[in-house]
Amino acid sequence: MSEEFSCKISPPFLSEGNDRDLGLESTLEELPMYNFQVEINCTGAEVANFFERYPLLPGAILVEQGKFTGMISRRRLLEFLIRPHGQEVFVQESLSVLYSYTRTTILLLPDTTPILTAMQLSLKRSPEMLAEPIVVKTASGVYRLLDVQELNITSWQIQGIENLVRYERSQVQIIQNDKMANLGRLVDGVAHEILDPVGFIWGNLTYVSNYSQDLLKLIAAYDKELSSTSAEILGIKEEIEFDFLEQDLSRSLASIRTGAERLKKLVTSLQNFCHIDEIYPKPVDLHACIDSIILLINSRLQGEIEIVKHYGQLPPVYCFMGQLNQVLMNILSEAVDTLLNEAVRQQLHFEDTKTAPKPRIEITTEVISQAASNPNAPDSRWVLIHIADNGPGMSQELQQQIIESFSMEKKAGKETSLAVSYRIILAKHGGKLNFRSQLGLGTEFEILLPLV
Repeated sequence: MSEEFSCKISPPFLSEGNDRDLGLESTLEELPMYNFQVEINCTGAEVANFFERYPLLPGAILVEQGKFTGMISRRRLLEFLIRPHGQEVFVQESLSVLYSYTRTTILLLPDTTPILTAMQLSLKRSPEMLAEPIVVKTASGVYRLLDVQELNITSWQIQGIENLVRYERSQVQIIQNDKMANLGRLVDGVAHEILDPVGFIWGNLTYVSNYSQDLLKLIAAYDKELSSTSAEILGIKEEIEFDFLEQDLSRSLASIRTGAERLKKLVTSLQNFCHIDEIYPKPVDLHACIDSIILLINSRLQGEIEIVKHYGQLPPVYCFMGQLNQVLMNILSEAVDTLLNEAVRQQLHFEDTKTAPKPRIEITTEVISQAASNPNAPDSRWVLIHIADNGPGMSQELQQQIIESFSMEKKAGKETSLAVSYRIILAKHGGKLNFRSQLGLGTEFEILLPLV
């Protein structure tokens, strides 16, 4: 090989790509690619010598004084040999002349392009271009060639991984749904067993209260009628502290009534939260659902977080109560965690908490009209549940991560409670779940449910 030949054509080499395992987020830089740059003043015959020595080489990157000018594939170049007078042109003319005859649209992609995206873009090309290699530009400005066959094999491997992840996730979801259904039935049974004795206590409290008042009246009548009281009776009264007992009995019964009422509400809320949804949605009182969730998380509020409710007039809404309870629990728990973490952070940094506003969650419900917010949209009525906290808010990066988790295309990412809530509202109820946040001001969530 002459020195002139060597200086015009750089020997090709194949980059191995990254060693890490391929995944749904893998990019082109992880694939093996060819680096074969040829000066455009070389002849086709000179390049063909390299194609003969490297049978897997898909094409050549054309450069002029080191500057990228285009790409010519093995197939396009060798087509000249079967054209009339093609052999003469192939041997005598430079690649610049040959390229002017074979110039086609090149698919040029950065090496940060996801493999699955590159595959989609490749398949969108015209049929005669599907076998053409793809030009990939690296971050350092180097142009390389990616064999379409390599891209096809890799993309099928990734899609196989995606299908496996979907299958495993579906199996986990089936098992989880079965566990939750069994747990719901178990909790419902336990709650029913608790409600039975509570019902006995609640039902008999009225009678006990009346009986005690009647007995006190009887004792008072005896005291009034008897002119003198025996020493034994006076001793018993003093022993049992009759005067205090008479005053405290009604208060004790009222306290028992309050405890029984709270226990009854708590168990009922637990039953509603573990409600097993049926095939079709049913009308639900949303305010009762919200109150039930607040009652369940009341122990976590620790008296530090204020819940403010602004309830509007809502009709019964057709929905899956169990799943909607899960959404409300997820969002309210997220707000409570944020406010409690901020309170702990302030204490650890010795910040003045006296001047800081009291942690607060505001819940607003109302019926809105879609036409009022968007004149171009058809008139439709929605139930709005607005949940806002006065916490520290979210950074733009965290908000972007949450929005990406909402995307239906992120099937292999870790499922978050907010992503699950988004899918329940969107897919199961045909509604909308929006959120906005600002640092220092707090976070707001909007649940929109259509009214049938």
